[in-house]
Amino acid sequence: MGVHTISPVDGRVVAERPFADRQAIERAVQSARTAQQQWRQWPLSKRVEAVAGALQFLCEPDEQRHAELSWQMGRPISQVAGEFRGVRQRGDYMLGIAETALQAAYSPAGDALQMKIVREPLGVVLAITPWNYPYLTAVNTLVPALVAGNAVLLKPSPQTPLTGEHFAAAFAAAGLPDGLFQCLHLSAESTLQLVANPAIDHIAFTGSTQVGQQVEHAAAGRFVSLGLELGGKDAAYVRHDADIGMAAENLADGAFYNAGQSCCAVERIYVHHTRYAEFVDALVHHARQQVLGDPLHAATTLGPVVNQAAADRIRRDIAAACAAGAECLVAETEFPAAQPGTPYIAPQVLTRVDHQMTFMREETFGPAVGVMAVADDAEAIRYMNDSPYGLTASLWSADQQAAESLAGQLEVGTVYLNRCDVLEPALAWTGVKQSGRGCTLSALGYHALTRPK
Repeated sequence: MGVHTISPVDGRVVAERPFADRQAIERAVQSARTAQQQWRQWPLSKRVEAVAGALQFLCEPDEQRHAELSWQMGRPISQVAGEFRGVRQRGDYMLGIAETALQAAYSPAGDALQMKIVREPLGVVLAITPWNYPYLTAVNTLVPALVAGNAVLLKPSPQTPLTGEHFAAAFAAAGLPDGLFQCLHLSAESTLQLVANPAIDHIAFTGSTQVGQQVEHAAAGRFVSLGLELGGKDAAYVRHDADIGMAAENLADGAFYNAGQSCCAVERIYVHHTRYAEFVDALVHHARQQVLGDPLHAATTLGPVVNQAAADRIRRDIAAACAAGAECLVAETEFPAAQPGTPYIAPQVLTRVDHQMTFMREETFGPAVGVMAVADDAEAIRYMNDSPYGLTASLWSADQQAAESLAGQLEVGTVYLNRCDVLEPALAWTGVKQSGRGCTLSALGYHALTRPK
C-alpha cells in the first residue's frame, strides 16, 4: 500500500510512493527529537539564515517543479508561479519578524527582583498539509516552527506527494541537522496514530472539517496543542454604494481562481437589492471570460477540479439546488471542455438560491457561487452569519466607517473591505466555528508554535 497519485488532467499516474511503516515512523520521530535538541541551541540568527537558504532554493524558477504541480492537482500553469511568490512573501515576512516575535518580555519589578517571559520551542511539530495549496499552506507552519527551534515532520497530501519531497530537498540543501525536517508519506491510519504519539508536541492540520474532527479526537487526552485550519463557506456583501465593476471582477476571481478549491474561496454573495441585477450581469460576464481546459496551456485560467469524485459531488450539489428552484446562469455548453464524467467543470453562477439549499450551507469547493438579493445591511449580516463556518468574509462599499461597523458583527476570522481571498502575512490567519482553531502567520503564528516560560 502507498501513495498512488492520479492526475486530474488526463487520468495518468504521476507519482507512486510506499507508505512509511511503523518502524520507519518511529525512527523518524526519534531522529527528529534528537535533531531538535541540537537545533534549538543554534542562535536565532543562524536558524533564520538556514531557513532563508531553504526558501531561496525552493523558490528558484523551476519549470519542471511548476509543471509537476499542475499535473498533480490541476491548477493552470499560468497560476503556479503565484504560489511560489506567495511562499517567498510569507516566508520572508515571518523570517523578518522572528527576533521581535520571539524576544523575551521583561516585566517591571523592584530592585531585588527581575521577571521575564521567554518563548521556548514546543519540540516536534507534525504538519499535515492539503493538496490545494501544498506549498503555500505548508510554509505558514514550517517557517515559524523551524525558526522557533522546533523539528518538523511533514505529511503531504497523497494528491501532491512531490511537494513534500521538494521541501525536504530544500531544507537538506540549506544544511539543517539530519532528521530535523522529514517528509513522511503516511496512510490515514498511520497519520492518526502519529497524532496520538506522545512524542509529537504540536499538530498543524489543514483540510476538511470532517478530517479535522478525526485529528482532534486522535489527540484527545494528551493536552497537546493543535492548529486546525478547516473548511469555509465564505460570504461577500455588495452594498448599495459599492463599485460594481470592481466588485464583480474581484469576486469572480475569488470564486473561480484555482477552480474554487480554496478554504477562503468566495461561495456566497449577498447584494443590496438596488444593485442586484447590475451585479449579477457583471459577475456572469466575468464567469464567461474564464478559459477552461488543459492546465498545461498558458492561456488556461480554469483547470480541472482535483478528481472525478469531487467533480461528481459539485455537479450533484448544483443539480440539487436547481431542482429546488435555483437558476444556473452559465450553460455548460458554453465551455466545450466541460464534459460530463470528467473533472472539468464550467464556472457557474446560481441565482434564486436560499439557505434551505445545501449549496448555500455546505462547502462547495468548486467553481460555483450563489448570489442572493438582500434588503439592507442587517439582512446581509444575518445571512452571512447563518453558516456553520467562519473563515473569511468580504464587504464591498465606498463607506469605510460603515464597513468597519459591519465587520464587528461578522462571525469570522478575517474581514476584508473591497478585496477577498488573499492572505497578508502580517495578519493572523484564523477561523471560528467549524472553520477551525488556532492561528498561523503574524507574530501570533510564532506564539502558537512556542510556549511561554
